[in-house]
Amino acid sequence: MKQWNSRKTMYCFFVLSIIFLAVVTVIGYFSYDKAMVVDFSRKNLPPSFSYPFGTDWMGRDMFARTMTGISMSIMLGVLAAAVSSVIAFSLGIIGASMGKAADGFVSGLIDLVMGIPHILLLVLISFALGKGFKGVVTGIAITHWTSLARLIRGEVLQLKESQYIKIAEKLGHGKLKTAVKHMTPHLLPQVLVGFVLLFPHAILHEAGITFLGFGLPPEQPAVGIILSEGMKYLTMGSWWLALFPGLLLTIVVVLFHLVGDILGRLIDPGRIHQ
Repeated sequence: MKQWNSRKTMYCFFVLSIIFLAVVTVIGYFSYDKAMVVDFSRKNLPPSFSYPFGTDWMGRDMFARTMTGISMSIMLGVLAAAVSSVIAFSLGIIGASMGKAADGFVSGLIDLVMGIPHILLLVLISFALGKGFKGVVTGIAITHWTSLARLIRGEVLQLKESQYIKIAEKLGHGKLKTAVKHMTPHLLPQVLVGFVLLFPHAILHEAGITFLGFGLPPEQPAVGIILSEGMKYLTMGSWWLALFPGLLLTIVVVLFHLVGDILGRLIDPGRIHQ
């Protein structure tokens, strides 16, 4: 009964978190036009019933801008995490199943990428591709696959010692066919959890390099741009310009971490009481 209640609680929290993130994304998507409206007659208004997050120095609705920025970050994170997961899965399973040469190449590539600071490599890739949405997504995807690839590689090496894999090889199945047909079903749960856990890293790095000026263009209501602009006005008493966007960004990142952890526990029941 205790285990059932634990699983029920996790299911409820998981569903509620997904609903919250979906609502934030939808609200932000439909708030884009409102977020771009400039009205100097209402500039620097503190939080109120009409403007829950206040307005900025150009009279723009900070609630609409914050929701739009978070929505953009979530959509960017989904795309970047998906591409990164595909890279990790492909390299992990091919490297570990195709022999020592392929495994050595993939292992060396993982060590090389992990040896370079994420933020530095991400900035260089984004800048080289002209920054913007394409540069940020490409940079995040190329720099965030290594940990998941290493996990998948380890799982494949363990699966290779399983009896059913050895039987498949004795029946004449090729290495790649055996990996794709027999190993993939066992690897998909790890890939799914890794995909979810890549979200918060993608969102934080997008906000970080945008804050530094190497990410999304300044005309976009992105979270990094909002925080960068809001920091300039903190000394003038406009605390709401940075507080609410930063707080909502933190909540979204923490929720993604919790959703990923819960998903891992639901997939692996042995972790429920850990």
